[in-house]
Amino acid sequence: MSKCLWGTVLVLLAALLVPAHAQAQAFAWTREQMVQYTSQNPYERFPDGRPKVPDAILEKVRGLSAEEVLSIANRGYPNQFVDGMQVLHPGKKLVGRAFTLQLMPQRADVAAAQAAEWKAKGSGPLSHQAAIDMLGPGDVLVVDVFGSMAAGGIIGDNLAYYIWKTTGAGFVIDGAIRDLEGIAAFDLAGYFRGATPPAIRNVMVTGINVPVRIGSTTVLPGDVVLGDREGVYFIPPHLVKDVVDAADITHIHDEWTRLKFDEGKYKSSEIYSTPRDPALLKEYEAFLKLKLGAERYEEYLKRKSGPR
Repeated sequence: MSKCLWGTVLVLLAALLVPAHAQAQAFAWTREQMVQYTSQNPYERFPDGRPKVPDAILEKVRGLSAEEVLSIANRGYPNQFVDGMQVLHPGKKLVGRAFTLQLMPQRADVAAAQAAEWKAKGSGPLSHQAAIDMLGPGDVLVVDVFGSMAAGGIIGDNLAYYIWKTTGAGFVIDGAIRDLEGIAAFDLAGYFRGATPPAIRNVMVTGINVPVRIGSTTVLPGDVVLGDREGVYFIPPHLVKDVVDAADITHIHDEWTRLKFDEGKYKSSEIYSTPRDPALLKEYEAFLKLKLGAERYEEYLKRKSGPR
């Protein structure tokens, strides 16, 4: 199925699911729909129903790498990583909660219906800035513009500056940005397909905080965004804590491994990835227990042994 057709199907499905009393929400999920499609979220929610992964967990996510999120592929989520994008600042990680915006090629009849609906509600013209104005701290603007460079720069230096100061996070745009020289001066994280001089053109808003497609990934509002030098992961909220806990084990394992390598007494295969010598394995387990603490170490042993 083509990307444009895929997007159209999503919009039509959303429209069919919206109850009659909520037709003013034609371009966003209702709270009920948001809760339904993110029902496994274990955390609080924003007023619109979008999952709100706690700031404390987001801070732990900042210490992860893409490889440490890879395990979610084995849990039914093999399509959550996008690569091949340009990175605004390769040394700066992008971490936050996805705030999604879907753009599609301009079509006169749809655009006219949009304009009439928004005018009836007393709203101004529906544009990408309507979504940008809704951003809050910790949000990552995730824009599906079907990978188009011809659609022009979705944001330039002024809107990028607003995103930076409002969210403290950044953006993922499956399309173009403009004013790259100006945006590069800001200390925000960003991922994009390319840069082009013209401003946004010939596109229309078809969804705010609805599922969007970025590359070959499906992104839901509230997904945890983790971007590093390799690309961007979109992590479902209910998997974030498990990913962070597993990464803690990995970090301790790496620390111990390098300490042993520093001793200069062992071949790499004697230590990594699992010590061959039972005495060394026992030493590692003691190191892990010390670093994790007794309670978390017991949890680790239970997960390691699996269900009985």
